[in-house]
Amino acid sequence: MILDAKGDLYGTAGGGDLSCGGGYGCGVVFRLTPEGKETVLYTFTGADGVGPTGVIRDANGNLYGTTVGGGAAGFGVVFKLAPDRKETVLYSFMGPPDGANPNGGLIRDSSGNLYGTTSSGGDSDCGGGYGCGTIFKIGATGGKERVLYTFSAFSNGEIPGGLIMDADGNLYGTTGYGGDQNAPCFINTLITGCGVVFKFKP
Repeated sequence: MILDAKGDLYGTAGGGDLSCGGGYGCGVVFRLTPEGKETVLYTFTGADGVGPTGVIRDANGNLYGTTVGGGAAGFGVVFKLAPDRKETVLYSFMGPPDGANPNGGLIRDSSGNLYGTTSSGGDSDCGGGYGCGTIFKIGATGGKERVLYTFSAFSNGEIPGGLIMDADGNLYGTTGYGGDQNAPCFINTLITGCGVVFKFKP
């Protein structure tokens, strides 16, 4: 969750409109006042995303986030939610060699560019054809998405999570798996290794 200057909290939930997502709902963005009053700011319907994973906020009150699924190809989206509650899909992930299924949220630089990771997608030779994840960048107004880095399991990790950025623009994060294939972590023949901590230079 995030907090604004008034003390209002903003966050996401995986459920919502039960007519979406096979009766489970596709997710919502909500606001919660300090007094405990909740307002649903937006309800996802599938084509605009499924399963939001948190939001960040700019100085104008716009909210930005990702969804794990939904969108044009079903692999998740990057979205913007304006103060008037109008949602815009800034980008729909397409799967390998593009990213797929973002689950680590977003960060934003001083120019308004958005950065995040996808838990799959990228190199189709990794992860049994699903890909081992990517680092991506997209402008705050949408348009072209750029895959900055593609993970490849044993050499550099698999299934990355969220990112942080330092003053020089370097990105830091972790992966849930991958790295040393001889480490004592084994899920299946496609996912092994105990994960890594990484630094990515711009």
